[in-house]
Amino acid sequence: MDRKDFIKKGLMGTGMFITSAAVGDVIKNDIDEIKELEPLGFNHLPNPESLIVENTVLHKAATRGHANHGWLDSHHTFSFANYHNPDRMHFGVLRVLNDDRVDAGMGFGKHPHDNMEIISIPLEGDLEHQDSMGNTAVIKKGDIQVMSAGTGIYHSEFNKNKDRLTKFLQIWVYPNKRNVTPRYDQISLDEKDRHNKLQQILSPNPDDAGVWIHQDAWFHLGKFDKGITTEYKLKKEGNGIYAFVIKGDFNIGNISLNERDGLGIWSTSAIAIESLSQDAEILLMEVPMVL
Repeated sequence: MDRKDFIKKGLMGTGMFITSAAVGDVIKNDIDEIKELEPLGFNHLPNPESLIVENTVLHKAATRGHANHGWLDSHHTFSFANYHNPDRMHFGVLRVLNDDRVDAGMGFGKHPHDNMEIISIPLEGDLEHQDSMGNTAVIKKGDIQVMSAGTGIYHSEFNKNKDRLTKFLQIWVYPNKRNVTPRYDQISLDEKDRHNKLQQILSPNPDDAGVWIHQDAWFHLGKFDKGITTEYKLKKEGNGIYAFVIKGDFNIGNISLNERDGLGIWSTSAIAIESLSQDAEILLMEVPMVL
């Protein structure tokens, strides 16, 4: 199957909608979906205004797509819903990186997914999850949630709290196996284990640290004191790495990154990371570059 057919036959992701926590029916609209892609090459084109090397792409926070629905305020690193940028369709198999804020008492009602690996990382507050597999769970800061949509699932996510908002990262990765049996998992991690080092939160191996997905991908989180340096060595040849700054400032190589900036690097075996501020937090996503 060539890349275009792979994408066209993959998850289109329709069906999320504005709702209060009291609504449970399936309604379709354009708030949370991805449309058919016509990617250009590997679709990691460098910003011509940035003095960066040819195997990197820099996505500054202010250049992301933005949709404010009142109850949902979402920034899109890659094309999503009504934000369409032909130069920002994906980074390898990393298709969606959304930075979401959900108001108290609001959320995403029941909606379908298939053939996608979906990862949620709460940054503040919590979300209640329900799905067609019978799972009901609450994810909160410190948790990592994963769903393999496979042959198809329905799920909903709500901020049931009446007095505070929820912030979380919503990440979609194309799988390396289609039509698998859907699955759900979540774990709680000790954030102390990422102090001044990288804590693995996701891998392809069910027996490894963190959750696992149907893809040769590895995710790590780190929280650093100012002036700390570390190195990340890629696990698999041919993979690239996408760094997303959750908080603070970093240098990766000779490139300066600020809060909510993203940087993709490929054709490398390792990257050097330096924290430039206190309590700086970063998410590293190593992914295959070929769909």
